[in-house]
Amino acid sequence: MINLGNKYHEIAEKIKADSGINFNACLHCKTCANGCPFLAGMDYAPNAVFRLIQYKMGKAVLESSTIWICVGCNTCSSVCPMAIDIPAVMDSLRHMAIAKGVKIAEPDILNFHAEVLNTVKKYGRTHKLEIMMRYKLKKMDLFSDMGVGLKMLKKRKLDLTPSKVQDKKAIEKIFKER
Repeated sequence: MINLGNKYHEIAEKIKADSGINFNACLHCKTCANGCPFLAGMDYAPNAVFRLIQYKMGKAVLESSTIWICVGCNTCSSVCPMAIDIPAVMDSLRHMAIAKGVKIAEPDILNFHAEVLNTVKKYGRTHKLEIMMRYKLKKMDLFSDMGVGLKMLKKRKLDLTPSKVQDKKAIEKIFKER
């Protein structure tokens, strides 16, 4: 296990080494938070995660829900005036949390992430409807948010059939390298 302690420079350097991202360039303008479609489910806005690390509160960051709720949609990065790859930082923090043995703040989130990877492996990209159906089936919670799913279908945010990449061998290569 990696001993990160609670020292800012150790966590910051590990993030930079893992993701290649210098999150210290963040202006704390909160544009990332304004663009994030999952902010309501997070305990900290993306820029606040950076601030916690700067305040040497690494333990709070690794135990936060935010790093697990981020789905890597890149909405935050696309509006960031400093072009910080926030999902890459969140991914690095998730890896650190697992390596350190931190209790995962969001129950079943690893199952959800596994379903996302399964569709990427199968089609070369995500198929949101299949991800949600498989995840909900595993949890035996099929109807709790059916209304949201129907609204997404109506607004064409969910495709009934998956789109597939042409070069399946490239996708297989990626998964073999892991």
